[in-house]
Amino acid sequence: MATSGESDTGALDARRAEGGGRTSALVERVLREQLANGTLRVGQLLPPQRQLADEFGVSRDTIQRVLRRLIDEDWLQARQGSGIRVVRVPDAGRAEPGPEKHGRATLGPLIHRAFEQPEVTLDTFSLTSETLVSHLRVQAERIAVGEIAPARVRMRMLLPAEEPRLAYPAALAPDDERIRERWRAMAQRYADMVAELVDGFRRWGVDAEVEIRRVAMTPQFKLYVFNDSDMLFGPYEVMRRTIPVGDAMVPALDVLGLGSALFVHHRDPDGGEDRHNFFATMKATFESYWEHLSRPATET
Repeated sequence: MATSGESDTGALDARRAEGGGRTSALVERVLREQLANGTLRVGQLLPPQRQLADEFGVSRDTIQRVLRRLIDEDWLQARQGSGIRVVRVPDAGRAEPGPEKHGRATLGPLIHRAFEQPEVTLDTFSLTSETLVSHLRVQAERIAVGEIAPARVRMRMLLPAEEPRLAYPAALAPDDERIRERWRAMAQRYADMVAELVDGFRRWGVDAEVEIRRVAMTPQFKLYVFNDSDMLFGPYEVMRRTIPVGDAMVPALDVLGLGSALFVHHRDPDGGEDRHNFFATMKATFESYWEHLSRPATET
């Protein structure tokens, strides 16, 4: 990956190759997790490659390499004129920690369990609500076919304010606004999608509400709190990489939100005092941001 002030061409090429390989591995890991946790289901069409490249912030070449590996392993199938479809998924039950365990986890199984309760609460804090959208869409499908029937859903979402400028994602060139504008558009698009999905919950008879607020800070972590009992937490790891914007590749500081590591914690003190205290601390942190630092999204 390119670095400012690099003078050794060989070292620069090596870093680019290393960064590209790492990004490709992260994209592949995310897609494999989505196959395992139910976000991607058998028979489902993947979004177009250009859309995937935009969502992941990588080149189409990277997306094509990852998809080719998954096709070669018979998870996906490509048909001319029909796109790429999921044809096989792994057994997620063997890989996901159960609700009584702690450790690395993904969003799918926890949000599944949360929405199986009659009363659902979900608090989130992230750079965008991109990851959340895909999982809420699955819950909407489950409600539509009668698989689940929550009576009440209450969601609170914290997103960064547009000002002051975020530390990331940001172009390396100080005066280059393209990455900032890209993030702004993505954050708004996914927030609108969440609101649309909540409207869909209401159409299926669920008493559903979402409140979106903005906070003037760059998130250093991603946080989800389900039903005030289970939590997913993961720090954002900052990296230098090039991000496609239109026909250009823009050097930037960014995080791969879809690929960030998440760890599950529970309120139950029987899981250990340290883990219980971490849950309580991060829950209190969210509440303090919500009460003292945030403002309605319409005011930003």
